[in-house]
Amino acid sequence: MAQGDELFEFAAEPIAAEPWHVLIVDDEPAVHEVTRLVLGTFRFEDRPLQFHHAYSAAEARQILRATPDIGVMLLDVVMESDQAGLDLVKFVRGELDNHFVRIVLRTGQPGQAPEHEVITNYDINDYKDKTELTAQKLRTMMYATLRAYRDVMLIERNRLGLERVIAASAHIFSHQKSHEFASAVLDQLGNVVGLERGALYCKPVDQPAVGEQLVVAAATGDYSRFVNTMVDTVLPRRLLDSVHRAFERKENLFADDHYVLHFTDSHSTESLLYVGETPRLRDVDYRLVQLFCTNVSIAFENLHLNKELFESQLEMVYLLAGAAETRSRETANHVRRVGLIAELLGRAAGMDEQEAGMLRFAAPLHDIGKIGIPDAILNKPGSHTSEESQVMRTHAELGAQMLASSRRPLMQLAAQIAREHHENWDGSGYPRAIKGAEIGLPGRIVALADVYDALGSNRCYKRAWAVEEVQAFIRGQSGRKFDPALVEVLFSQWDAAEDIRRRLPD
Repeated sequence: MAQGDELFEFAAEPIAAEPWHVLIVDDEPAVHEVTRLVLGTFRFEDRPLQFHHAYSAAEARQILRATPDIGVMLLDVVMESDQAGLDLVKFVRGELDNHFVRIVLRTGQPGQAPEHEVITNYDINDYKDKTELTAQKLRTMMYATLRAYRDVMLIERNRLGLERVIAASAHIFSHQKSHEFASAVLDQLGNVVGLERGALYCKPVDQPAVGEQLVVAAATGDYSRFVNTMVDTVLPRRLLDSVHRAFERKENLFADDHYVLHFTDSHSTESLLYVGETPRLRDVDYRLVQLFCTNVSIAFENLHLNKELFESQLEMVYLLAGAAETRSRETANHVRRVGLIAELLGRAAGMDEQEAGMLRFAAPLHDIGKIGIPDAILNKPGSHTSEESQVMRTHAELGAQMLASSRRPLMQLAAQIAREHHENWDGSGYPRAIKGAEIGLPGRIVALADVYDALGSNRCYKRAWAVEEVQAFIRGQSGRKFDPALVEVLFSQWDAAEDIRRRLPD
């Protein structure tokens, strides 16, 4: 037995074919007995019949409510009343809104419910006089009726399946991070076709001295315990062979009891393999999985295209921010550190993942307005005169105006930060001298992150301060320059902030 097989062994017992459900509604017990006798050995598509018996319309209502997958109803007209059968048809099609069950009206009193009136006024599928229903004709009628029911349900399964694929695809397209994307595909795959034992997602990784190997990166159901484990050590042989064939051929593979779905983007930068154990897929489910694969492939491609586009835009942000800092003889890594520290403080202050991520990418542009400040003032080693200070302070509003011309949310946030990161908690800052909560949270965070990093770094006009000096200054400016609550947040995250500074030195 291959390694891993013992984890997934189960008895290979034959599964009995699911029967077709047939409801006989008639107040004559003999009709039930004859019908069951004639059709007792009947099979359609190698599936037997399971009979349900109702001797009145009232009993039929109870059965129909409890058994929604009845395929055929053989219905008498006259029971509790002359119209009991026809009233039951109205109940099925109207109140239950069941338009799938095939209804065959059988009557021993044709004059009581004339065929042309019944066919015209009621949603039934066949009309038979009991006297004409020989054993052969009853079997023939059952073939035709079950075939119609099968086809109607096939159309309905296709419709529902397409709805599931559309809903699943929309959910997948909404995830913009690789790990979230993988988990979303696993979850939605189960919604599309169902999974008996769960599913797993594996991706290639380079292993020292071994080369490229497949590792389980996400999983559901029975596979959950194998996350971060090499596929070759945990999967049974029949699944492992399929995984390797699908990966090598870069194609989907469907077997009797499982399938492997393969996805890759146009740059072949990453391959995704999904394995699901399930009974043999029906044709309709097979087509749904193929459609699902197409949508996932598009989503996967878009994920990488969006990532490349975003990284290109982010690189431009850092280049612009770095250019502004370089003019003031500060390093480009300063703006990167400010972005990461601002993200750290934002998360700790209660921002959600998206807000904190936006803050990380917008914060580096806080001093972009320095591009418009003359070098003689920007890099003056000594103190500024009052006139020079006025010019220097214009960089905040200048940067905000430059960024505010963009309609992109990231640039709008950067404009707000550029305008407010020199405002002080007590109202003594610039350019608008606003105070407290009038200053946006992003501006308050970046103000603190910027000063914290600048104090610990060498500048043309000062040496780097010792940690104790930085801490003392920030404590002393709590409630003056800085939001007191954010000062406490910084001290609670001090080690993490220092780690960012160590990882990105000047």
